[in-house]
Amino acid sequence: MNNQECNETSISRILNFILDLQRGADNVDFDDTAGCDKPCLGPTISNGLIFNTRPITLYMCCSGELWSMPYTFNGTTGESTVFKISKLDCNCATFEILAPNPDTTNPLLPYVSTNNFFTIDLDCVLAIRCLSDTYTS
Repeated sequence: MNNQECNETSISRILNFILDLQRGADNVDFDDTAGCDKPCLGPTISNGLIFNTRPITLYMCCSGELWSMPYTFNGTTGESTVFKISKLDCNCATFEILAPNPDTTNPLLPYVSTNNFFTIDLDCVLAIRCLSDTYTS
């Protein structure tokens, strides 16, 4: 479906940009910008790690509160406010819930993939915040 037919929002455009980065799009420029619109994943100076995720937080439309979702990972349940965009279809986005990495020896890898997902109508999202790029398996 054409994004023009979907009434694309600024949030969906940002999420689409992040999704393209995570998929390894080749048409991004390298510079020293930071945040949601940084045109590459990872630090501007190579540290040997390959980053594949730009984690984000979501804020609820009516209250402005941070969105949180429950997850189960390796037999442990918890709740997280950190997500990875995995699919975008018009104004609906599917996110993977990221959990704190139980191995705290590498501060550049603060999250792990839980393989727990949820889909949300972006009309329910007031704002997003991009966190530091990382690698998740």
